[in-house]
Amino acid sequence: MTEALKTELVNFSELTGEAGSARRAELARHVATLFALTSDRCSDEQVDIYDSVLLRLVDMVEGEVRRYVADQMSSLRRGPEETIRRLADDEIEVAEPILLRSTVLRDADLIKIAERRGNAHRFAIAQREVLSEELTDILVRQGDLKVKRKVASNDGACLSDASIMALISDAASDATLQLSLSERADLAEAHISSLVAVASEEVRKKLHASGRGHEAERVEEAAEVAAQRMSNQYWLGRYDFETARSRVLLLAKRGMVNEAALRRFASEDRFAEAVATFAWLVRCGVEEVSHWMVRPDPEPFVILAKASGFSSITVGSLLAIGPWRHRLTPETRSDAMTLFERMTVAEAKRKMSHWNNIVLN
Repeated sequence: MTEALKTELVNFSELTGEAGSARRAELARHVATLFALTSDRCSDEQVDIYDSVLLRLVDMVEGEVRRYVADQMSSLRRGPEETIRRLADDEIEVAEPILLRSTVLRDADLIKIAERRGNAHRFAIAQREVLSEELTDILVRQGDLKVKRKVASNDGACLSDASIMALISDAASDATLQLSLSERADLAEAHISSLVAVASEEVRKKLHASGRGHEAERVEEAAEVAAQRMSNQYWLGRYDFETARSRVLLLAKRGMVNEAALRRFASEDRFAEAVATFAWLVRCGVEEVSHWMVRPDPEPFVILAKASGFSSITVGSLLAIGPWRHRLTPETRSDAMTLFERMTVAEAKRKMSHWNNIVLN
């Protein structure tokens, strides 16, 4: 059956020699188009058959036809894996649409290409919607400035601490890179401080001296954005706490506001609703709680959570969402959890009572 279907798709005996050149190109286009139109309805066996046929065809045709096949394959949710891998490792004119869009490619495939191929392939990979840490590490380590700029400006790129620090180091002499980094939402407080330090007067003078005064203005802009992000007000302004408070009050009237609801909001990264729910459960104002939950020191929140009887699972989930996902270093988050687990409820209540006495006096 498999061989019969292969024969129905393509008779390879007719494709040899110069006379078969046009026929090969025509068939490659035809088979690629046919698969793109029917891929969602194909069985796994049929996909494998298309894969074996297309893999032979792309090795028999010119780059222009391979590019056509790549365009057809690039947006498919399921496809001929071997053919797609072959096209992704082709010259960049062919590989580009696959590298940009194909979700059939696995991370291991992209890593291999990023390591072996040049910066044109890396630049295409850097534009993908999602990039893993392992992949961005390679792009940052082996890529040129153009690749690094694209990685820094890609919100879907997960950056390791090492990659962030490498990019900040490179940003010392590149205003575009500084600005892209300053606009990322995933930089920890320590990274932002390093970025502000990089955007220095010395760098601005260098840019002016080299006749790139317009870039010096961008450096200043990057420094201002980064410094702003270090303030609590910047983070408070990013969320609609009033609407969240109204939603939580409606849930409370139905008896649906509890610690489980709080964890659900945390798991969905609905920070404003999490703040409003926490505030309702501890009987504090939303404005007061929101200030506690954006500051880079989580100790007051941890003490209040302990005094109120929350579980470590809930506290841990809250320390990883909203501004704290970006403002807390792993060490700060770990220290906060250690404090929560070692402190008794009685100790936490004594601290709360001490704070209240200070306020009243």
